[in-house]
Amino acid sequence: MSEIMVLGIAGSSIQPFQARIMEECRLIVCGNRLAQQVVQNRQAIFPITPLNEALTKIEDELSQGSIAVLASGDPLFYGIGKRLLEHFGKEKVTFIPALSSMQEAFARFKISWDDATIISLHGRAGKHLPGLLLNSTKTFVFTDKNNTPQAIAQQLLRYLELIGDEPARQSCVLHVAENIGLPDEKITTASLGQVAIQEFGDLNVLLVEFPRQKREGIFGLYEQDLAHSRGLITKDEVRAATLHRLCLPKSGIFWDIGGGSGSISIEAASLNPQLTVYTVEKKAEELSNIKENICRYQSYNVVPIGGSALQVLDDLPDPDRVFIGGSGGDLGKIISVAASRLAENGRIVVNGVTSKTIEQAPQLMRKAGLQVETSTITVSRSGPDGPISFNPITIMVGRK
Repeated sequence: MSEIMVLGIAGSSIQPFQARIMEECRLIVCGNRLAQQVVQNRQAIFPITPLNEALTKIEDELSQGSIAVLASGDPLFYGIGKRLLEHFGKEKVTFIPALSSMQEAFARFKISWDDATIISLHGRAGKHLPGLLLNSTKTFVFTDKNNTPQAIAQQLLRYLELIGDEPARQSCVLHVAENIGLPDEKITTASLGQVAIQEFGDLNVLLVEFPRQKREGIFGLYEQDLAHSRGLITKDEVRAATLHRLCLPKSGIFWDIGGGSGSISIEAASLNPQLTVYTVEKKAEELSNIKENICRYQSYNVVPIGGSALQVLDDLPDPDRVFIGGSGGDLGKIISVAASRLAENGRIVVNGVTSKTIEQAPQLMRKAGLQVETSTITVSRSGPDGPISFNPITIMVGRK
């Protein structure tokens, strides 16, 4: 029976058993670089890109005999294997992998990888990389033509300079492996600043080493744990209820408008490391607190944005969730803008203390086409200083 033989190729040499398999196939499908390694084979060679054309060619030829598909390393590790299985099914595909470029790179770096986070940046242009790459002590990165080691280092540097995290900038180390297994293989270990000014070959992978602090628990910061100004911080109990109403997705975009101390943002970022949080705050003192809290808790998926909401929202990616903790008198306009750009099934949450906000916010969200529900909570505490009660907070949720 004809089948698709998917062969993983490591380095620059074709193994004898791979050559024998290819000799029994009527067609070899591979990229330009691998095609140069099998030029001595008598079989026809078809390019693997564009992929849809390659899949159609394989389908047409498969009835006449077996097909060899060549891929770098392990075809089932961020490779073509998944797509072949989806298109042809398990019965028609056989995999014979080689060592992946990740395994080869860690061996060159002489670093263990059983505790590493693995990320592919293919097709992730424009994403906030610090939140992805500084969330683990070891993050292995499959780069692409846009997300090169140089570009990645530059983006990490810009962000760490923005939040003023000099210790993080100094302690982050990058390892780059170029052209693994080829005659011009090169291994580089350097600082962020050094990699930011270097150029690397197209075939490269990257390891980001970053000494993250250990933190007990991922949720439940107390007000005194966070830098804030004159008690202007969302109370712990209200913060917990607000995050519940937001029902944050695992990944995506979250706008925290009127961020204050950034308490909502910091807790949201910790709960959802793959979520990118844009915290908008116009007061310089509060913006400074937000940056301090980002550094303190290494919440690098939080991006502090200085300025009034209506001045900066146009430059932010469309949100999946929005929290409005302060509006500077522009609540109606902010809700209108946020609702128009909100993802389907997204939510806007507004916390209100004054009767004006409690009355207007639901009306404004309904006018923007959202389904609205509200709840009011009252917080009372008792402790060494005796009982204390806070003003009731109404949490208003608009669903798209």
